[in-house]
Amino acid sequence: MTAISNDKYESTGEVTQCGSETLYRIRAKRDFGNVKAGDLGGWIASEKNLATDGDAWIFDNAEVSGNARVFGDALVFGDALVSGDALVFGNAHVSGDAWIFDNAQVSGNARVFGDAYVYGNAHVSGNAHVYGDARVSGNAHVSGDVHVSGDARVTDNAHVSGDVQIFDNARIFGNAHVSGDARIFGNAHVSGDA
Repeated sequence: MTAISNDKYESTGEVTQCGSETLYRIRAKRDFGNVKAGDLGGWIASEKNLATDGDAWIFDNAEVSGNARVFGDALVFGDALVSGDALVFGNAHVSGDAWIFDNAQVSGNARVFGDAYVYGNAHVSGNAHVYGDARVSGNAHVSGDVHVSGDARVTDNAHVSGDVQIFDNARIFGNAHVSGDARIFGNAHVSGDA
């Protein structure tokens, strides 16, 4: 077993597998944020997955693996998975069964939860919420107060910002730019050309 220990957290000796990668359960060594010394955390592959500064933490059965990093004051909890080269930072929260992978980034006060996926080179930031079975992928950017929910998809080079709500089976793709107070729902498809 690889011992993980720094001034913020240490491995407990419990291990689990995530594909071919061994993950280690962590325990807090000191108080920070809402975490108290001795609190059990989630699972990481190595110290590079969770910053030793800031209030970032991985709770419950959440797993962070590969080269993924959680830092700043970000929180990952529930059964969420963060893997690949993904970054979760700022005050972002990833929870439920959400999965952040590839080179995706979740930052600011963004919330990704439920069964949502953020992957590829996608960015979710600001106060954006991605939840339900929603997917944000490709080079898509979702920011501001945007809500993406249901079975909605934002992909390719799409940019969504402002106070937009995308839900049901709506699709935003191509080079589409959606902003303002738009509501896109049902089976609507919005695309754009360069």
